[in-house]
Amino acid sequence: MIKDVIIKKLNRYSDERGWLTEIFRRDELNFSPAMSYVSLTKPGVVRGPHEHVAQSDCFVFLGPGSFRLYLWDRRAASSTNGEAIEIEVGEGNPTLVIVPPGVVHGYKCISNEPALSINLPDKLYKGEGKKEEVDEIRWEIDPGSPYKID
Repeated sequence: MIKDVIIKKLNRYSDERGWLTEIFRRDELNFSPAMSYVSLTKPGVVRGPHEHVAQSDCFVFLGPGSFRLYLWDRRAASSTNGEAIEIEVGEGNPTLVIVPPGVVHGYKCISNEPALSINLPDKLYKGEGKKEEVDEIRWEIDPGSPYKID
């Protein structure tokens, strides 16, 4: 595990009508989303790796489709500095993952069909009125990056 990363298995409640999954409850997680978005990723496509200086991401991977999620702890003061983990998330393993600032993250769609992800970050993209710089260190554009997703 990586310190301060929260990985929460999500329960799917099914009946003859379909299914329901609670993705966020303020009484279970000490987290305050500022916005949300949904992303569709085509099979074989990689998003990231990148990291944030001040923003935490709260990803929800429910399906359809599945991802291989990669996390690397770059925080100098962290007790898990240098640690890396990979986890399969999505349709077969519905999961919520909170990624704090300084943890490099990215994912790859590993299913044969496109996969959905939801993100509820705690900061607004580009700040109020989209007038600020984007809070990202984009490791995926650095050819010398030590963070690789196959």
